[in-house]
Amino acid sequence: MRSTMQKVERLTLEQMRQYRPSGVVRRILWREDTVCHKGASQRLASISSSHICNLRRGAAYRQHRVHHTQTRARAVGLGERRKPAQRSQSGYLRAGTVHRGDTSTRQGLCHICVADALTQWQIVGCCQTISESHSVPILEVLLHQFPFRIQGFHSDNGSEFINDRVEKLLHKLLAGEVTKSRAHRTSDNALVEGKNGAV
Repeated sequence: MRSTMQKVERLTLEQMRQYRPSGVVRRILWREDTVCHKGASQRLASISSSHICNLRRGAAYRQHRVHHTQTRARAVGLGERRKPAQRSQSGYLRAGTVHRGDTSTRQGLCHICVADALTQWQIVGCCQTISESHSVPILEVLLHQFPFRIQGFHSDNGSEFINDRVEKLLHKLLAGEVTKSRAHRTSDNALVEGKNGAV
């Protein structure tokens, strides 16, 4: 165990600061022993490439070498994160998606449901996947079918609704109030989620 730790520390501190292929590291260690006559490299001069790979997979090497960084959340400027206000006029829409389950032979379809909060006017569209490229054109068609001016738009935090293309679409349709659901608040978009069962 002690010799393994010494090997790992030697490999980590001197040769592996830049992640080099194991064959290159083996050749450097061999040259340090035979050409430069460094005494510290004598034990590692005959190490094999596969042994270097095994040392790299070990917990001792990873403890010295691997550096973890957390993924930084990207702030999306579209919509205010809050509960949608109840209005006594039509034009305030709620949007949600329903994914029909996959089968063993094919992928299930995705439905986009958009409903007005006051009149309960509901329009449903179908797309191949819940992705920006498939859902945005369907969403545009759905929003143009409403018989009144769109004054507000509320959705969950899915990437099918929170992206630059949807933002441009809502600005083009003059949607005044754009909101998105708060984290862990399932009742924020309850109107459209309740309609998902009928889709």
